[in-house]
Amino acid sequence: MKSMHSIDISTVEMTLDIMKYAINRISNTSPDLGSPKKEEDLFAIVGETVTKEGIGGEKAFHMFRDVLAKATVPVDHPRHLAFVPAAPTKAAVLFDLVTSAASIHGAYWMTGGGGIFCENQAMKWLVSLTGLPEGAFGVFTSGGTAANLSAMIAAREAWRKKEEENKAFKALLITSSGAHSSVKSMANVMDADIVIVDDDDEDRLTGKWLQNTIDNLGAIDRKRLFAVVATGGTTNAGIIDELDSVADVCEKENLWFHVDAAYGGGALAAPSVRDLFIGIERADSITIDPHKWMFSPYDCGAVIYKDIELAKNAHSQKGAYLDIFKDEGAQGFNPSDYQIQLTRRLRGLPLWFSLAMHGTEKYTEAIERGLELAQNAAQQIEAAPHLELVREPSLSCVLFRRKGWSPDDYRDWTYENHKAGIALVTPTKWTKNEHSETISRFCFINPDTDEDDIKEILATME
Repeated sequence: MKSMHSIDISTVEMTLDIMKYAINRISNTSPDLGSPKKEEDLFAIVGETVTKEGIGGEKAFHMFRDVLAKATVPVDHPRHLAFVPAAPTKAAVLFDLVTSAASIHGAYWMTGGGGIFCENQAMKWLVSLTGLPEGAFGVFTSGGTAANLSAMIAAREAWRKKEEENKAFKALLITSSGAHSSVKSMANVMDADIVIVDDDDEDRLTGKWLQNTIDNLGAIDRKRLFAVVATGGTTNAGIIDELDSVADVCEKENLWFHVDAAYGGGALAAPSVRDLFIGIERADSITIDPHKWMFSPYDCGAVIYKDIELAKNAHSQKGAYLDIFKDEGAQGFNPSDYQIQLTRRLRGLPLWFSLAMHGTEKYTEAIERGLELAQNAAQQIEAAPHLELVREPSLSCVLFRRKGWSPDDYRDWTYENHKAGIALVTPTKWTKNEHSETISRFCFINPDTDEDDIKEILATME
């Protein structure tokens, strides 16, 4: 009986089909802007795909290529400006294929040394962007949620080790109302409480607001407080907290200072806005997602620690089956020691290859392009009588309103443009002085987006 691990002519033919699809997709700079279908509608077309006998590789692949892939929205489309899109380089996507084909387990140096070496080369560049002191280092994770959770577990364990009685308290952290939803999710997972600090007039967390909040805590809550999570570029509006003054308070109050720069961290490589991040070099830990503004494919997040030994103290796993061979070559950096996941793919490899191929200057140019597009969009919006900015652009996010529109108008406009294959631009909520309204939002990541794309999208709002 033929094994499903054997190689035969059908496997070769399937490989050629798949490689042909991959090459065509990678070389397509403007793929169709697909849209989702109901599960029952997809089932009506493709039927049951997992059966006792199997349906065959050719049939399964054609179903994916011709039906299922078209029921998705490609994140790298130049007119996908919703959420925080992605625009992986061709080099990174190609090396994602290599990463899978190489079949390397990336938890330990013993099994993944050569690949981990590559990841660490890319990580050195990320760390250098932050300005953290000598000895700081990090590890690649699945994304911002895993990175934030890993950092906060390291922070909580460090806090518990400071005083034995801290082990008896349920941990408490402070963040801002603009923080990413993953911060609340992460706190739920680790069973910690959160205090939300209202932003200042510029919609940022500042040292002043943070200090006021701490001063108003009761004695027990002050004892439970172990960390502050600031944001280096909010997902909704690209707002950067006042990191320097927040760092001042964290040092004074002896609190772990974490900066969630999952989206905005890419801008650390952009000289035009680097000064907005002053204070990030004083953080105890930082989250950056290369799969957002550093042009890596999903899934690739990163967590960086000022003192990486504190992360190792919290995350290193023990077990007889995890003992590593004692020969010299097996000794090295073990990514599993510094974040919540043991089993891991070498998700930093595509970033490394793209950096090695293109050089860091190309990354700076591509990130600056996103910033430039946001400024151009703001100019076009200000010039249009039916549109107005909600606030000045922050990083590559632009918030604007169509005068006279209701929430239903924004929703219908989004659906119509998406269905027509023009663009995916979704509405969001903006709250100011307790007044919340539905508005529109651009987030520029893809350097292949151009000024004409912006013009044509805005024209559909007339």
